[in-house]
Amino acid sequence: MARRRMDHGSLTPRAWSATAAGTATAAGTATAARIDRHGRGDRHRPARVDSATMALIHTCYRITDIDRSIAFYQALGFKESGRIPIREEAINVFMNQPGDGDMPRLELTYNFGVDSYEIGTGYGHIAITTDDIDGALARLAEQGIEPERPPYTIREGGNRLAFVKDPDGYRVEILEMP
Repeated sequence: MARRRMDHGSLTPRAWSATAAGTATAAGTATAARIDRHGRGDRHRPARVDSATMALIHTCYRITDIDRSIAFYQALGFKESGRIPIREEAINVFMNQPGDGDMPRLELTYNFGVDSYEIGTGYGHIAITTDDIDGALARLAEQGIEPERPPYTIREGGNRLAFVKDPDGYRVEILEMP
């Protein structure tokens, strides 16, 4: 699979890297606070910034049933964008949501002969947005997908959210952002 360069607007790769790390200066370096072992900071010393542009491109899950997982993520608005076999060991299924472009956002890996995985305590969740959480949850319920609990907010005035689990137990946050 060919790697594609991500478009970050009019910023050059060096300036984009600098903005990701701190405040970009005209020269493309970043100014960031540095703290020594005594807790003293030097706010005028330029931070070292790698000139290579880096961007998060996808999340990968290991799955136990390709068709079941694809159906779940399609219910959340994803579409399959391709598959790549990995020798005789596995298949990677790539999925995107509308507007994601051609760089896959979700990679589902099916390893032949593996029928379960332990998610572990370090995994949290991925998050997707909707402008109508009640409508989204009603459509999911029609497909047998129920939230862990009814929509709620973390703080007063905050966005409503709910969690669902995919067929392998991975949590997906649905966040209402009207």
